[in-house]
Amino acid sequence: MGTAAKHRVWLMLAAAILSGQAWTMDMKLDNKLALVTGSTAGIGYASARALLREGARVIVNGRTQEAVDAAIATLKKETGRTALGFAGDMSTAEAANRVFAAYPDVEILVNNVGVFSAKPFEQTTDADWESIFQLNVMSGVRLSRLYLSGMRTRNWGRIIFISSESGLQIPVESIHYGMTKSAQIAVARGLAELMAGTAVTVNSILPGPTKSRGVSTFIERAVAQGQSEKELEKKFFEERRPTSLIKRFADPDEVASLVAYVASPLSSATTGAALRVEGGVVKSAF
Repeated sequence: MGTAAKHRVWLMLAAAILSGQAWTMDMKLDNKLALVTGSTAGIGYASARALLREGARVIVNGRTQEAVDAAIATLKKETGRTALGFAGDMSTAEAANRVFAAYPDVEILVNNVGVFSAKPFEQTTDADWESIFQLNVMSGVRLSRLYLSGMRTRNWGRIIFISSESGLQIPVESIHYGMTKSAQIAVARGLAELMAGTAVTVNSILPGPTKSRGVSTFIERAVAQGQSEKELEKKFFEERRPTSLIKRFADPDEVASLVAYVASPLSSATTGAALRVEGGVVKSAF
């Protein structure tokens, strides 16, 4: 690039900055069909919104039709685009089979649905272990099994498991939850190995403490009882997650931006990875 051309580029950049224009990256997701499980709130909702904004067709999932319809309506207001919907309990094989029958050509599968449950190990029953495993792990296993053949045939696809830093650092207050998050990382890596040599990538994303619906509800209740949100957050990171480098809850949108990139064709060389967006909670550079 000559001196004159470089000068024009810098002038354009300066003009954009001064005018407040946003420079955006085209994720090349136009018309890609994505299913985001558990997407009526939290990280799932933020991921659905990010994908919609990038031009993807997005299937919103929740347990009830009412929750799905409400999420679709809000997404319409926020993005100007209309999402598709599917109501069903993804901890069951029946729901997995129904969504596959309704939308057999999903190209991007975001296995986000899951639940956190804090319970002392000695009080965690067989039923507790089984129920959390069915929702957090088997939901993604079943859907990946259903959609993988189509992705292989088309030689393009993205499977993303929303795991957690708890899969690396098992929380003593929720060992059964940590187990499911470790399992997701293992499944994602195994599937990536299975898809070696194809344009189908499989990755896991590991958020840290995030202001999801459960966390927001907890904060709202504490504030209603007279506690300061700022002090509550400060205390949490001092006592429960002292290794955090950002010393705050992440916003779901901060996780969703990584989801959108990993879902895009731009991430074609990223597969078999456990990608951390956990604010430095994991005390390791590797």
